[in-house]
Amino acid sequence: MMSLTQVLGFAALTVLLVLVPGPSVLFTIGRALSVGRRAALLTVAGNAAGCYVQVIAVAVGVGAVVERSAAVFTVVKFAGALYLGYLGVQAIRHRRRITEALGGTPEFSSRRSLRDGFVVGLLNPKTIVFFVVALPQFTDPAAGAVPLQMLVLGTLFPVIALLLDSVWAYAAATARTWFAHSPRRLELVGGTGGLMMIGLGASIAVTGRRD
Repeated sequence: MMSLTQVLGFAALTVLLVLVPGPSVLFTIGRALSVGRRAALLTVAGNAAGCYVQVIAVAVGVGAVVERSAAVFTVVKFAGALYLGYLGVQAIRHRRRITEALGGTPEFSSRRSLRDGFVVGLLNPKTIVFFVVALPQFTDPAAGAVPLQMLVLGTLFPVIALLLDSVWAYAAATARTWFAHSPRRLELVGGTGGLMMIGLGASIAVTGRRD
């Protein structure tokens, strides 16, 4: 099976990728600003699950199709961009209800928060390309069972993302709470979170393939 060096090498690369703000991090921050800590943390958990589905897809070969086919990649990219844009518009439309969350009534149900995070993680083109490119490099073909090695290695990504993205969620939610004494400011924060989601969706839509 894999050596400790391979595992640590992939873990280090994963930490670097997760630390650089990308779709998942920006979406988490936007959700924390718009809705609050609890929904943001559930979103992080859903996102991690969506990412691991990508790992499974890459391990069985689907990820390679996305990487090699411009048409499939474009479909995934625009689906993710449109979904983020929709969530951003919804956050702006309902920004006046954000104060309900501070009163103990969550804006989103747990299921919805998990679902939104899952969809964003599943349709994130940045991570699926990373898995296609990086996972095979840290496997040992001589040891056999390469798909199994990729599944085991890929487990590190959602675990690390869950930990680091949760830090972003806590930080953003703390900043949101700081504005809580002013409903008007809180509406502004909620609108800002929505604009971040829309901007993120737009940035993904105009990002091209590196081929």
